[in-house]
Amino acid sequence: MDHSALGALKHFLNHCKLILKHATHRTYSMMKLETQTLTANGERLWQSLEEMAKIGAGQNGGCNRQALTDLDKQGRDLFITWCKKIGCTVTIDSMGNIFSRRAGINNELPPVITGSHLDTQPTGGKYDGVYGVLAGLEVLATLHEHDIQTLHPIEVVVWTNEEGARFSPAMIGSGVWAGVFDETYGHSRTDSEGNTIGQELDRIGYKGSQPATAKPIKAAFELHIEQGPILEIEQKQIGVVSGVQGMRWYDLILEGQPCHAGPTPMSVRIDPMMAIGPITQRLYQLAEKFSPWARVTFGDISAQPAARNTVPERITLAVDLRHPQQDVLQEMDKAFRTIVNQEAHKYKLASCIRDEWDSPAVQFNQGCINAVKDAVEDLGYSNMELFSGAGHDSVYVSQVAPTSMIFIPCENGISHNEAENVLPEDVTAGCNVLLHAILNSAIKA
Repeated sequence: MDHSALGALKHFLNHCKLILKHATHRTYSMMKLETQTLTANGERLWQSLEEMAKIGAGQNGGCNRQALTDLDKQGRDLFITWCKKIGCTVTIDSMGNIFSRRAGINNELPPVITGSHLDTQPTGGKYDGVYGVLAGLEVLATLHEHDIQTLHPIEVVVWTNEEGARFSPAMIGSGVWAGVFDETYGHSRTDSEGNTIGQELDRIGYKGSQPATAKPIKAAFELHIEQGPILEIEQKQIGVVSGVQGMRWYDLILEGQPCHAGPTPMSVRIDPMMAIGPITQRLYQLAEKFSPWARVTFGDISAQPAARNTVPERITLAVDLRHPQQDVLQEMDKAFRTIVNQEAHKYKLASCIRDEWDSPAVQFNQGCINAVKDAVEDLGYSNMELFSGAGHDSVYVSQVAPTSMIFIPCENGISHNEAENVLPEDVTAGCNVLLHAILNSAIKA
């Protein structure tokens, strides 16, 4: 081919690229205009939440639908039935994670995903996790109803064993998918009766053939109730979640000398309980130092021997430290160890800090956060940025995909409790934000 012909070909190809670029931009602009007033069907979403809540319904209005039980299977089956009614294809991976896919214009492009979990605590509420799943389904139903096609495919995901109530640790399905745990570890987790996740997946028919391995994702969004009181206190309808607090769990063990409660003078005792008060008080002061986002919790304490009239030989205290900034959390960890050493020395005690869990702070993807902010602004809902104080599947998803979360208020901040409650108008508002955040990501390349 001579130089003139080669030049003409290059010119033609560049012209084609320019036309394609303008066509893509025009398609995006038209789709943006077409969808800017689109809203979800809040009544349909509320009805689906009520229908799902009948499976494992508790006596006090909540749910007991623990992971991989027969009731969890019923909930999964119902979700899949609803997905297939609107033309979605469903795949299940080897950890039982369910992916309900609505095709896009270009199915070679990475999908936009949303979802959460269907499993509950033993005395859980009706909205924790399940709201994020069924709101995702409502997004797909709304697009199906209005015959709107997105450039990218969209998938709603149900993650296995998010709660960790039956099998430890929590968030195991998303953790294996994201590569935090391997599949052998995931399948080997046992419940209190010795049943493994792998066995129970087989038993209920939810051990899929697809590998539990992350694939390319355009964006991931998780809609959830706040599980805390901040939005309600601030009178905001939507929480734009910019990250998840880092969490450190410890067992603090203090050892002294057991003795009789009556004959032994206070002045000569080597009593581990004497150090508990100063240690906890100083840790509360540490949380105050790093307020408003620092958290310190003492969720469990045990004494050995557990006898009413004996000074204990050993005290074990569960300690939970949290902060959304990793460097601050590390500083809190260092201060905690210093406080224990000082107080144990003062009271002549042996001390040990046993590390139980370390979940680093997560900062969500700014592009996904902006997609949520744009949706909130377009819809005109009152809102605020905040961090999640609880762990969610998005913690692990964010390690392999651009991710953010959306919160709505829950009454008095109560969750993991049958008294968990939300307002229907907030449920609808959160779904509308999710719908438009997904569209902001799924309709453009």
